[in-house]
Amino acid sequence: MNRETVQNDNDARLTRILKRVRRIELLTRGMVKEMLGGQYHSRFKGQGIEFDDFREYQPGDDVRFIDWNVTARMNDPFVRKYVEERELTVMICVDVSGSGDYGSQEDSKRERAAEIAAVFAFSAVQNQDKVGLTLFSDGIEHYLPARKGAAHALRILRDILNNEPKRHGTDLKPALDLALERIAHHALVIVVSDFITPDQSWEKSMRAVAAKHDVIAAQILDPREITLPDAGRVCLEDPETGEQFLVNTSHPAVRDQYEQRLAERQDALEHLLRRCGVERITVRTDEDYAPALKAYFRSRKRRKRG
Repeated sequence: MNRETVQNDNDARLTRILKRVRRIELLTRGMVKEMLGGQYHSRFKGQGIEFDDFREYQPGDDVRFIDWNVTARMNDPFVRKYVEERELTVMICVDVSGSGDYGSQEDSKRERAAEIAAVFAFSAVQNQDKVGLTLFSDGIEHYLPARKGAAHALRILRDILNNEPKRHGTDLKPALDLALERIAHHALVIVVSDFITPDQSWEKSMRAVAAKHDVIAAQILDPREITLPDAGRVCLEDPETGEQFLVNTSHPAVRDQYEQRLAERQDALEHLLRRCGVERITVRTDEDYAPALKAYFRSRKRRKRG
């Protein structure tokens, strides 16, 4: 292959990526502006507050903020006044391992992961927050420190789509350990992955990150990973190891066993995340993800009020 051919292939690939970036930008910006921006703000803002001063109690003030020591000294009720920490750091950790390139629908899991990342990145931009990116496989593939601004959010989106990982396996531990090491203050950490991992050795790291930060696990699934189609004898290949399997999908017992094992894996993941204090958002490549995100924000808002 000559240099001109390679350059033409690279130019064509870049054009495709830029078109995807533009499509995702338009799609997610609109959703953030119309539906999720305010919910993001009410869910995550105010997580960090610091004491500012005392002032006299006024009707309608929350009685929980009454300072009884000052009230006793002044013979009038006084409340503690707090100021909200206006700036939040958002770190988006995206799985770019081999399984993310799979897609039986129009979009691959990597492209759907980019859309989910874009929603949080543009929400952060809208609320004047800093947002950063970690791309991982079974090691760190790329790290982009958190910064503000729409241009930085677009770079995050381009980096997710343009990255060519050096490894193909999956291990969440390096990305979680990096978040724990690099982010000093309370932050929002979003882990976007299919969570197809050979083991659960990353649980300790997830627990440590969740103890310090607010963590969301966004799981990306393809429908062909959920239900095995009746397609006769097919050769399946593990995109991360290259191992191949011959499976008779026309046999009902095979399909039932597959679904049972998937259900067990999903239950194990749910229990692990619950032990760590992390909530999961499940996103499918064949469904609109907006309802899942809106349901998450609404449920967290209700619990926050409670």
